[in-house]
Amino acid sequence: MRTRIKVCGITRREDALAAAEAGVDAIGLVFYPPSPRYVEPAQAAAIAACLPPFVTTVGLLVNADSETIAEVVGQVGIDMIQFHGNECPDYCASHQRPWIRALRMKDDLDLSREAQRFTAARGLLLDAYRPGVPGGTGKTFDWARIPADMRSRLVLAGGLNPDNVGQAVAQVRPWAVDVSGGVESAPGIKDKQLVARFVEAVRSGETD
Repeated sequence: MRTRIKVCGITRREDALAAAEAGVDAIGLVFYPPSPRYVEPAQAAAIAACLPPFVTTVGLLVNADSETIAEVVGQVGIDMIQFHGNECPDYCASHQRPWIRALRMKDDLDLSREAQRFTAARGLLLDAYRPGVPGGTGKTFDWARIPADMRSRLVLAGGLNPDNVGQAVAQVRPWAVDVSGGVESAPGIKDKQLVARFVEAVRSGETD
């Protein structure tokens, strides 16, 4: 099975194009103002408009109100929403876009129970837990905590980079992987060579 790849936190058109040319399946646009990777809707629309066909655009939102989400959907034309806050299943499903639910892997998180709560999600993104940080921690978590029967819905995130993603793919066999800081030269600035190395490492992990 081919592992899908998403590069999140894109802030520049040239980085989006480089990711697409490297074979990435999706890019992530962050609409969370405290993030160093935040993009205004107009900036995000320009990035999305430069992409070639069949590259999915994903909007990352954290406890955003309906008006903000409607602006992002309408102005940017994102293909999918990725919810990183405390949004309930009904709220996630109310915005006329497929959606992914991000779960931070706190020690007491019951992953099976959360998977049942968010059955309408297109997938579950698992990230490392850090108090007060909704994502992008740069840390990994114990991949052994992931039940084998949910891997077909799984987007694996959390501290992935070109040096560890091959092992992650070989061990977890997720549907997709998500990277942000692990392919950057600075927050929000992607390194073309690191993106290419990341894609190569994913493909290597598929054959292990």
